Amino acid sequence: MGLTVHSCGSPVNRFEAPPEEARDGRFVVALAGNPNTGKSTVFNALTGRRQHTGNWPGKTVVTARGYYTFDSAKFVVVDLPGTYSLLTSSVEEEVATEFLIAGRPDVTVVVTDATCLERNLNLALQIIEMTPRVVVCVNLVDEALKKGIQVNTDLLSRDLGVPVVPAAARSGLGLGRLKKTVHDVATGARVPQPPPVPYSERVSRAIGLLAPAIVDLGFDNRTARWLAVRLLDSDGPARAAVLRFLRNGARGRCAR
Repeated sequence: MGLTVHSCGSPVNRFEAPPEEARDGRFVVALAGNPNTGKSTVFNALTGRRQHTGNWPGKTVVTARGYYTFDSAKFVVVDLPGTYSLLTSSVEEEVATEFLIAGRPDVTVVVTDATCLERNLNLALQIIEMTPRVVVCVNLVDEALKKGIQVNTDLLSRDLGVPVVPAAARSGLGLGRLKKTVHDVATGARVPQPPPVPYSERVSRAIGLLAPAIVDLGFDNRTARWLAVRLLDSDGPARAAVLRFLRNGARGRCAR
């Protein structure tokens, strides 16, 4: 029997449901990024003191949530653990991946370091492959300028297909524009259109066979495609994490 909503009895997104604040009409913003990109500084600058911390369910990883209002719209920001990828080789990557899949954020802000942007874009590209509702925040542009580095954020935005906002969170530079961009993506006033990642004909054919069954579980097309790729990946940890997510999300009732 295949993995369908009928065989499972419930959609898999119950594994890690969206934050309860989403039921109060708040837009959910996930804050992702490599360690040491100034992500926490961005989080504090966005939310001020309106935040609280705790542990992720069943994990020792600390989570922080904060709140702000922009143009009469309310937002809850979920600060994900700093990670280098979504390939789930650590508990931090596992937590971040599961939230991005099942927490269903309205917008994911990927905080990058302008002084080492190329390395940081690895995570950004993985997240963009999973969801189009991404805003890339190029933080520490002031530090980059001291090193003679200038980032062409317009060109980067064109190539990635998502908004890119330069910022220096410690001084507050760019944060107003970041809030405006997040607001526009959350409300649909701006629709990112990242190009799909190309795969070989053989892999594309396999994705085409698998993705519809995942869509039937309640995922949107882009997330289903990303999950299909992970399921096809022979790399053990990533594949095991996806299968565990599907099984747990279906409360153990999915046929294997």
